[in-house]
Amino acid sequence: MKLYTIGFTKKSAEDFFCRIRTHDVKRVVDIRLHPDGQLSGFARKTDLPFFLNELANGCGYIYLPNLAPTAEILKSYRANNDWEMYVERFEALMGERDIPAALQPNDFDEACLLCSEDEPDRCHRRLLAERLAKSWENVEIIHI
Repeated sequence: MKLYTIGFTKKSAEDFFCRIRTHDVKRVVDIRLHPDGQLSGFARKTDLPFFLNELANGCGYIYLPNLAPTAEILKSYRANNDWEMYVERFEALMGERDIPAALQPNDFDEACLLCSEDEPDRCHRRLLAERLAKSWENVEIIHI
């Protein structure tokens, strides 16, 4: 299974959609807490399904808010910048939400986890991808 991740910030629309298309992503899984924020630009939830279909080989789109951190977790992290605390709280939240048992692995094969952060290092998409890889067989994580 190939599981991709991407963040939309610091990317032009051309770069973003070329990455999705080049890797032949089948479905973008939006895991942002606020997918229609004004800073989302071309990656707004209301526009993204159209753009993916037209610009990325018919790529699908699904929004799964249960894979996003809570507003409280995000606010706390932005206030204190304590990454270890963020990881602990996000992992606990995923446990409470029964992730990944509540998900179907086939829905994530050749899918791409989408969030805002430019790089995956301090981003919940990386934490989620690694959590899925620990529970599912033969998961290759590719940050694009």
